[in-house]
Amino acid sequence: MALPTPLVTTDWLADHLGDAQLRVYDTTIYLRHKSEGFGYVPESGRAEWEQAHIPGAGFLDVIGELSDADAGLPFMMPAAETFAATMAAHGVADGTAVVLYNKGFPMWSTRVWWMLRSIGFDNVAVLDGGWEKWQREGRPTDAAAPTWPTGKLSVRPRPEMWVDKAQMRDVVASGSPVTVNALSPEVYSGEKNQYGRPGHLPGTHNVFYGSLIDPETGEFLPPEQLRELFSASGALAAEEVITYCGGGISATMDCLALELCGQRKVAVYDGSMSEWVRDESLPLKLGSEP
Repeated sequence: MALPTPLVTTDWLADHLGDAQLRVYDTTIYLRHKSEGFGYVPESGRAEWEQAHIPGAGFLDVIGELSDADAGLPFMMPAAETFAATMAAHGVADGTAVVLYNKGFPMWSTRVWWMLRSIGFDNVAVLDGGWEKWQREGRPTDAAAPTWPTGKLSVRPRPEMWVDKAQMRDVVASGSPVTVNALSPEVYSGEKNQYGRPGHLPGTHNVFYGSLIDPETGEFLPPEQLRELFSASGALAAEEVITYCGGGISATMDCLALELCGQRKVAVYDGSMSEWVRDESLPLKLGSEP
């Protein structure tokens, strides 16, 4: 079965839950503000998934299973083969279709969506409106864990979908390509110091991940409204776009929004602010302007 777009509706998912080739996963993570210092403490949503989830949905632990434990930074993309083996163990295979959802803003779903695409698996989508919309519509839930067989998953890496700190130094120095910061305006400007050093990478534009979502429905805004949000940055007409945030998570919401707008030459700075702020020789700019 081929997924129609990077987003699927709750109606679509309800109609296809019985398909043998469909794999659905809850990816919920909670970020708790540290009581002291800067940053967040991530907390898995597995316990809540064990109590109730969309029928047939498995759980993907982005913290413990889908991050490079040796990277020294949170949430970093593992080697493509390692990631593929983990997803295969969860039942993903060539020929399957993957739908992802989570509680709250869909950044954890878009993160796994991006990771799968970066190893060459494109038949993946995010549930528009997520868990909240599913519940609001009174759709069924259960607590049973799926028992999918281990899949055979091909790996066709797309390294161009990721950039590292060295590449970002060049971007800041040259002012190209167009780079978008997905954090809130308060964090972008430096008014709120979330990561230990306030501000944003010089020359980078701000398109807040929260602005991409309809506050009433929890769904992504329609493309015509998304295009307005990205218009000032020049991202839609750019030959290449880089997104970043605190740890490479909410930046992938901007990636999906750009995809909906037709911009497909996008990369994520995986280390994002969590990495950049550790090197005090690297510049940050204060204020609301790039």
